[in-house]
Amino acid sequence: MPTHPIAQALLDSYARDGGINHLDGPNLPSQDSVAQLAREFMHVLFPGYFEARGLKQQDVPRWLDETLAQIQRSLRAEIEKSLRYAALPDAAVLAEQHTTNLLSALPEIRRIVQTDVQAAYSGDPAARNIEEIILAYPGVLVVSLQRIAHVLYRQGVPLLPRMLTEYAHERTGVDIHPGAQIGTHFFIDHGTGVVIGETARIGNHVKIYQGVTLGAKSFETDANGLPVKGVKRHPDIEDHVTIFAHATILGGGTRIGAHSVVGANVWLLESMPANSIAYYRDTDLVVRPRQRKEAVIATAEEFDWSI
Repeated sequence: MPTHPIAQALLDSYARDGGINHLDGPNLPSQDSVAQLAREFMHVLFPGYFEARGLKQQDVPRWLDETLAQIQRSLRAEIEKSLRYAALPDAAVLAEQHTTNLLSALPEIRRIVQTDVQAAYSGDPAARNIEEIILAYPGVLVVSLQRIAHVLYRQGVPLLPRMLTEYAHERTGVDIHPGAQIGTHFFIDHGTGVVIGETARIGNHVKIYQGVTLGAKSFETDANGLPVKGVKRHPDIEDHVTIFAHATILGGGTRIGAHSVVGANVWLLESMPANSIAYYRDTDLVVRPRQRKEAVIATAEEFDWSI
């Protein structure tokens, strides 16, 4: 019998109020271990940026061997926990395969992440250097970890991909589901409050500002009234699109055409053709073709919303 005065009441709660207990079940992935994995991934993607001491070129091979070995051990363990939670057979063998696949993808992820850093530098006049972007811009952390989590998501690993992106969400205020498909040169400026749903597809050279939501308009439900999983619910954003602050774009059938601009606070439930612009005139939403002078827009402040 417990001795703490509250312990018995909690034991009674465990017996009475199930659903938020996980007792006698498979060991779940550790939040602390996943957070450490996220930090180690960032070290490998950006060597020399996050070390307590400077990293010299001559020391990189040894450092990389040690870091990758640690990531491999931890990643394999957390993937295996995730697979056992889902009662998948041969969890240990599958965990080894998924770990190898993800580590093998890191060079390609680095290639794409480099384009994201380039997009931030060229897309923000306040950026003074690449170091500032990597060390201080929230979009670098959240997009880099989402690209890693997306590989695990595509492999069907449960729990762990979402835990990785949630670590970034907690740090940055940007919530990108690991299922979202994101092209190259992706830049989230400022970041706070951005939400990108599971089935969103984003093309190349897309720039979005704080508070943007790429969300679902409605949910298909089953006979029990529960949402149907895995259906297309979130919009598609084509290449070279800019979406200004707090715009909300909803629906799996909604598509924003290439080279378009979505203005601040715009609420969109319908598609926009390529080379168009959406903004409010008084209280009316206007969607019209972009003019030649509107071909390049760097910041919201530079655009004359009275047009």
